[in-house]
Amino acid sequence: MPHPAPAIMTATADFEGHGPRVDDDMTVEVALAVMASARVEYLTVCDGDNRSTARITQARLAGLRDSSTYTDRIRLRDLLDGSPHSPAFSC
Repeated sequence: MPHPAPAIMTATADFEGHGPRVDDDMTVEVALAVMASARVEYLTVCDGDNRSTARITQARLAGLRDSSTYTDRIRLRDLLDGSPHSPAFSC
């Protein structure tokens, strides 16, 4: 019985030394998994045009995940646009 194809994650190495680059539509949980897999402390977040928009730390995402405002629907772009999901955190 053939195995299903693995899911493709949108994360590429950033040759400028800014850690893996990920799309801003990635969820917090997936971003934390990418960080754990890549063994990095931060990710470079990119917009739809693949332009770097921010760097986001593992500490920030873990703090948000452990907060009472967390839901599994929060995407990285939600943290960058001034949304109320994480007013006490910054990139």
